[in-house]
Amino acid sequence: MTYEEAKQFLEECNQYAGELTLEPLEEMLRRLGNPQDKLSFVHIAGTNGKGSVLAYVSTVLKQAGYRVGRYLSPTIFSYRERIQVNEAYISREDLVRLTGRIQEVGEQMLRSGLRHPTMFEAETALAFLYFAEQKCDLVVLETGMGGRTDATNVIRNTKVAVLASISMDHMGFLGDTLAEIAENKAGIIKPGCTVVTMKQKPEAEAAIQEKAEAWGCTVIHADPADAVNRKRGLFLQSFDYRGHQGMEIGLAGEYQFDNAVLAMEVIGELKRRDYRIGKDAVRNGLKETVWPGRFTVIAEGPCVIVDGAHNRDAAEKLSQTIEKYLNGKRLIYVMGVLADKEYDAVIRRTANYASEIITVMTPDNVRALPAETLAKAVCMYNSHVQAAESIRDAVEKAYELAGKEDVILAFGSLSYLGAFVKKVQERSI
Repeated sequence: MTYEEAKQFLEECNQYAGELTLEPLEEMLRRLGNPQDKLSFVHIAGTNGKGSVLAYVSTVLKQAGYRVGRYLSPTIFSYRERIQVNEAYISREDLVRLTGRIQEVGEQMLRSGLRHPTMFEAETALAFLYFAEQKCDLVVLETGMGGRTDATNVIRNTKVAVLASISMDHMGFLGDTLAEIAENKAGIIKPGCTVVTMKQKPEAEAAIQEKAEAWGCTVIHADPADAVNRKRGLFLQSFDYRGHQGMEIGLAGEYQFDNAVLAMEVIGELKRRDYRIGKDAVRNGLKETVWPGRFTVIAEGPCVIVDGAHNRDAAEKLSQTIEKYLNGKRLIYVMGVLADKEYDAVIRRTANYASEIITVMTPDNVRALPAETLAKAVCMYNSHVQAAESIRDAVEKAYELAGKEDVILAFGSLSYLGAFVKKVQERSI
């Protein structure tokens, strides 16, 4: 099996999609020796901010000397990005070898009349195999969608269950109200773990509290309002939080203060659980955390920023960030979204800040919204819009429209931002 054949096999696993249940993955893991039971986890669910919190927590743990697994999705630059140990991607060779084991067990299950795991379920099994082989001290695990029936929820050894910001997203799959969605995401809470949650809206807060009480779990709240003396910047920011003075973060954006304080509460709980994490590890880890695609500057003259705002809540946070970081700047947007997202809500909250908007279709994604369809939706709020034929075309159009002092802001689905970044980099060579 080659690397490309391994990727193709995993992609073809989506043909087995069906009812949302953990049983196929649980059976596959049983046949693989339950590698997940050899690991301990920080498990993160939420609508927005999961990835940034994962990055902060895992970087701090690495600074403290631990061997840390990361499992995340979607990826931006490489398929292998989703499975990392101490920020190093799984090798092609290991991915091919472990995919072979997944394929073998999947074929056994089919011969037994059992349902084969989907792509995400198969990838999750592969990740657990790899992390167990690598003898990770902790795995920081991000849910794909939801919580209760998410593939990552087959784990048992959760030390900290983390609830990032919860808002309306994936309705129909997770629920039609904020309370239902929060209840689903709170499904990651396990007996014996501690729950660390962002301060949520009351209905989400109630759902989390109810689930935690049912399992006898302590709940710790991170309140972004307690992050004071904020100093903002595109390359370095700082803040004080509950007795911690001058904490610096290398990630830009107003919402990164929120994500950082949530990560600090997670680290605080791990320390209470006897993980040895010194003050220097916390400070250096927060400052050195890298998380591409979240209000990230990738070029200057003109300044080019990419951000993964793709739903209502993220668009609200992006608009606040624009007002605080880019006030007075002439903005040229590049937008690409998936058809099953609330793209009208994203447009409505962000379109008025832009002088020009270029729409693009996310490549190689069956859920992608055509650029022309997105342009028509944008036109309801900002008439200065045009559809690009490709990501390369979008980059060229943006540079033609932008002066050296202007800002090109590309946002929407994370699945196109990697290609956008590469085209900008190629242009700069």
